[in-house]
Amino acid sequence: MDAVPSGADAGAAAAAVAAEAAAADPEAAAVVERFARFARDEAPGRSALYEEWARGVASDPRMSALLGRIAATRRQPPLVFAVTRMLGAPEEGYPAWADWVHAHAERVVSECGRRGLQTNEPLRCAALLPALSTLDGPIALLELGASAGLCLYPDRYSYRYAGGPALDPVGGVSRVVLESRITGDPPLRIPEIVWRAGIDLAPLAAADAEDRRFLTSLVWPGEQGRIERIEAALDIVAADPPLLVKGDATDPGTLARAVSTAPSGVTLVITTPGMLPHVPRAARERLYAALAATDAVWISIDPPGLHDLWTPPIDPVSWGGFVLGRDRVPLAVVDPLGGFVEWRAGAGGAER
Repeated sequence: MDAVPSGADAGAAAAAVAAEAAAADPEAAAVVERFARFARDEAPGRSALYEEWARGVASDPRMSALLGRIAATRRQPPLVFAVTRMLGAPEEGYPAWADWVHAHAERVVSECGRRGLQTNEPLRCAALLPALSTLDGPIALLELGASAGLCLYPDRYSYRYAGGPALDPVGGVSRVVLESRITGDPPLRIPEIVWRAGIDLAPLAAADAEDRRFLTSLVWPGEQGRIERIEAALDIVAADPPLLVKGDATDPGTLARAVSTAPSGVTLVITTPGMLPHVPRAARERLYAALAATDAVWISIDPPGLHDLWTPPIDPVSWGGFVLGRDRVPLAVVDPLGGFVEWRAGAGGAER
């Protein structure tokens, strides 16, 4: 197989392939456009290998036709690449990867068809913790879009905030140590979680070898430390599994049934850490109404322009990043994966 073109050559090659594919196969043309965009805008600086693979797909009519057999909602580049790695594709240059994919085409198409992107990064707890720390315990924690539930254990992890305190669970330093940066002066303490549950369209079991392999395969090549952190968090979850409900969290009945299982006499907290941008708008609107009808505290991590529910309203440009919110009140600008927290709320939770 020929070498993969790079830079301007890659863009020209992808455009030529897209034009050819569009005439013969609209699905293949869509693959070319999506993978070319991923190679240009998303992979650089994060994973050189994924950038090379995506450029290769965008310049390879045979591969774009193969991936065009996968449903459009199941062929995002990070998902396709994760599935192939989970199934045993070599983490080598594009020619070796492409040869492997063609040799295992039916397995790749089938497995992508039953999988979805389920980033389950425990470091997100470093972004959730300041909001959880504003609440009196004990807490019953319900996460929507929970995947394997790794973000349901903020009380079992240790925290090392650059610019802030070091925090450990009651039993001492955790196997999972979350490193983040913090500015401002938020309240920070280990919460008291007495019940934990999650809802997901396809929940994963922390003790299941295949589910574990899928979650770790979702980590992009070159991202240092994430696999080890996820594996350690999976061990913690497997030792004390949460209640995981298979269903659509935006369905009011599904949400109500999950809420009804929470113990009484504690603070019920519902979290949506990075989930809502992946939900269609009509379903989001349905969920907003369902959340408002509960007695729960809602803690969210969302892009600032995702909705206009913030109270007080915020300027998406000046907030940037993602917004950590509590009951629609903006508290902080955060990295969606938990890498930093810029606290902007006063003692009462209102914006400064």
